[in-house]
Amino acid sequence: MLHLKAVAYFSLDQAVMGDDNLSAYASPLLLDLIESAIKQVEHPKHTGQSIYSQAEKDGGSWKIIKPLYLNSGAYSFTAFGGVPAMELRFNEDSRPYPFVNTPLDTPGRLQEVLGGRLGVVGRSLGELVGLMVLRLAHDHILPLRITTYSHTALQFSAQLNKHSAELQARGLPPPSSLLPPPSSLVEYYFLSQYVSVVETPFRHVVHGRGEHTLSALAEHLSLLTSDPGRFNEVLFRRQLALFTWTLQGAANALSGDIWNIDNVF
Repeated sequence: MLHLKAVAYFSLDQAVMGDDNLSAYASPLLLDLIESAIKQVEHPKHTGQSIYSQAEKDGGSWKIIKPLYLNSGAYSFTAFGGVPAMELRFNEDSRPYPFVNTPLDTPGRLQEVLGGRLGVVGRSLGELVGLMVLRLAHDHILPLRITTYSHTALQFSAQLNKHSAELQARGLPPPSSLLPPPSSLVEYYFLSQYVSVVETPFRHVVHGRGEHTLSALAEHLSLLTSDPGRFNEVLFRRQLALFTWTLQGAANALSGDIWNIDNVF
C-alpha cells in the first residue's frame, strides 16, 4: 500500500560523486518535474548558469534523464511498490568517483576530489529536490507526465502490427491498440496482478523483471524474424494476455469499464 502513502520517492544515496554532470534516473512520470527544476537551479560548477542551460551547451538537456536501473536506490519503489521514483546524482566528466563502498569513501576524501566544493554541490541537489517536493505538495494537479507511457505502448503496438501476418498465420489474435491509463496512479496499476510477488517481486510491466514484462514480450516477438523455430506460441499467448489484462485492469480501475476486449488469448 506504499502508493497510498507516497506520491513520489527521491533517492540521494549516491547523490554527490562529482560536480560536472547531473544524472536523473527516473520514472517517466517525473520527467516534467525534473525538467522544470533544472531550469531554476544554478549549476554548482558554472556560476550564473542553470543546470538546464549548461546541459544544453554540453549537447542537450535530454542527456540528464536516464532510465531506472536495477541497482538504483529508486528502482524498487517503482518496480516493486508502484511509486514514481527518481535517483539524482552529480558525476565527474573525467572519471567516476573511485572510492564508493571502500574505507576511503569519507567526507574529507570527497571534499578533496571536489576541490572543496562539496557544500556547493549539496546545495544544488537540495534545491532541486526542494523545488520538486514543493510542486508535488502545492500544485492542485500533480505535475506528472502521464502521457509518457503512451509512446512506449504505441511503439510496441507498432511491433505487433509489423508481425501481424505471422501472428495470424499461427492462429494468434490480431494486434490491437494498447494505451495505458491516464492517471498519476499508473505506476501502481502497472504492477501485474498475475504474477506472484514472492517469485517475481518486480511486477511492473515496463520497469520490472520477468516474463510478464513488455521487454520480455518484445524480445520473444522478435524471434518471429530472427529465429522462428524458438518462438513459443503458448508462452507468447500467456505473455500477451498478462500484459494486456494488466493494461485493461488498470484502465478499468481508474476510469470505469472503458476498454472491452475479447479474451481470445
